Amino acid sequence: MGIERKIGRVAAAGFAIGLTMLSGAALAEGELDRLRDQGFARIAIANEPPWTEVKPDGKVTGAGPEVARAILKKLGVDDIVASISEYGAMIPGLQAKRFDMVAAGLFIKPERCAAVLFSQPDLCDAESFAVKKGNPMGIKSFEDVATKGASVGVVGGGTEEKLAIEAGVPRDKVIVVPDPQSGIKMLQAGRIDVYALPVLSISDLLKKADDPELEMFAPVAGTPIFCAGVAFPKGAEALRDAYDVELAKMKENGEFAAIVEPWGYSAEAAKQQNRETLCGGPN
Repeated sequence: MGIERKIGRVAAAGFAIGLTMLSGAALAEGELDRLRDQGFARIAIANEPPWTEVKPDGKVTGAGPEVARAILKKLGVDDIVASISEYGAMIPGLQAKRFDMVAAGLFIKPERCAAVLFSQPDLCDAESFAVKKGNPMGIKSFEDVATKGASVGVVGGGTEEKLAIEAGVPRDKVIVVPDPQSGIKMLQAGRIDVYALPVLSISDLLKKADDPELEMFAPVAGTPIFCAGVAFPKGAEALRDAYDVELAKMKENGEFAAIVEPWGYSAEAAKQQNRETLCGGPN
């Protein structure tokens, strides 16, 4: 093969690669334009206050949606439209393009980072248990749940389900509740021995239940502080990066703290974490 033909093929290959990269970038940038034209972003939520909440009048609120709403407005997207989803269905729904984003307090973890794109962290919390008054079984960890033969209520597809299984809790003792509120009712009825959710979620549920026979144990021994972020589908890097730029500005100028702290979250905790560490590498 002549040197001219070799150069020609290399140039053609380089052009094709460059065109593919340009097309991918244009597609990602087009996501933000599409949302602007649409006038709203479709988000997945769990209706788990204070992370996400749907008011009786249908208004979507909670710390996650309010942060997302504020940032999207800065990006020229007027509002959000929410769909309630189980945590286990959020990433598949995002991949299937049923949602544009997940703004539900979805914890950033390596296995999730392999499937979707995450923003930088926004909401951080610790794990907790709701138990009967006095914690009669002395349950302070997921390992205690396993060794004491207790049953634990968890939200389907959530972090707590995985923590319980990893701690050796038998599958038939891990009771998936249909929604966050049902777990408290099951605990009151004696259908589960302990109910696992983040501190702020259990705090909100116990406040609403107003039942002196229930209390919270926190933090759950052996579990780290978890931080969530907004999830985007793979291929929407430009949209995610634009979102991150506005999130960083809000963390710096105090707007972020003004949104999340009334819901009980620490703005400083989110500022001290980063996506790369939580993902275990680039995302």
